[in-house]
Amino acid sequence: MDTPNRRYVEFDLPATPSCTSAIGQAWARVPEPLPAGERAACVARIRELLARERAVLVAHYYVDAELQELAEETGGCVGDSLEMARFGRDHEARTLVVAGVRFMGETAKILSPDKRILMPDLDATCSLDLGCPAADFAAWCDAHPDRTVVVYANTSAEVKARADWVVTSSIALDVIADLHARGEKILWAPDRHLGDYVQRQTGADMLLWQGSCLVHDEFKGTELELLRAEHPQAKVLAHPESPAAVLAQADVVGSTTQLIEAARKFDAGLLIVATDQGILHKMRAAAPGKTFLAAPTAGNSASCKSCAHCPWMAMNALSNLAETLEHGRNEIRLDPALGLRAKAPIDRMLDFADRRKRRVQASGDLARDTALYASVGPA
Repeated sequence: MDTPNRRYVEFDLPATPSCTSAIGQAWARVPEPLPAGERAACVARIRELLARERAVLVAHYYVDAELQELAEETGGCVGDSLEMARFGRDHEARTLVVAGVRFMGETAKILSPDKRILMPDLDATCSLDLGCPAADFAAWCDAHPDRTVVVYANTSAEVKARADWVVTSSIALDVIADLHARGEKILWAPDRHLGDYVQRQTGADMLLWQGSCLVHDEFKGTELELLRAEHPQAKVLAHPESPAAVLAQADVVGSTTQLIEAARKFDAGLLIVATDQGILHKMRAAAPGKTFLAAPTAGNSASCKSCAHCPWMAMNALSNLAETLEHGRNEIRLDPALGLRAKAPIDRMLDFADRRKRRVQASGDLARDTALYASVGPA
């Protein structure tokens, strides 16, 4: 039965021999906002519950600002999916509450198998995850046994377990460039826009799964050109999950963490941002004197000119966070053997990043060193 706060969304499905493209449908259940008079009491209750459960809250940059603020105010963290999982792994808390989407909770469980991982809503998912079913992906891998399998972090534990490498957007270029230099051919999944960007930047031999993020896929190159014409002084920051026509106009292409840092460092006072609007909270905090415009996702005739917010990220709210902590609901559970298989390609990436950081030596040139360390990224 439909409910007033249920939103139906479409996402890309993998191609088959008889169908070059397909569209799936899913839904997102967005909680009703709490009345203003109830928010303070709910926040106070969550603080009490976090202390009672000896839990820590980790939140993604794309969830609502009030959850990001609460995570930081209570000793948790706000970050990308890998930062969230690593913070939870290294924190002394035995219970991690993950405000994000399901693959983020699974990644936290993979890195912290002995901890309890809770989420405000286990049905909060991701179009990249949905669009890369484990069985279809395994068949694709089996059809190309000569290729190294590299998957993006936005995938299920089952897909990660089938991969040789897991990468984040911050380190994908470095990993693929290294594999290409060794003569390896790549199977890449699931985001076709990020894969295309990496392929063009590295020249690697890559076969691309045809998935996409339903938020970033909606950014329009033509509409961005029109917005830039209105604001010629603006700089453009874009996440590499965006289409090539958008990335071609970007002054910086990078992960969420890299885009926040670019927003802080840019001399420009006006920035156009092509990623989920949830990131604007962190950008405004990092660069309080600057103005941010959301990149357009639709033309002038559309009811919404710029609608870049993940419906599943919006499923995280103060109300269901409090219920989760109160009753211990929505625990992420993984088969231990599956978790170990999924951990191996993540560890391979972390080891690669650690070796790369050790190889980067300070030169004394601040501008050069900043660029070197930025390229390592949070992964």
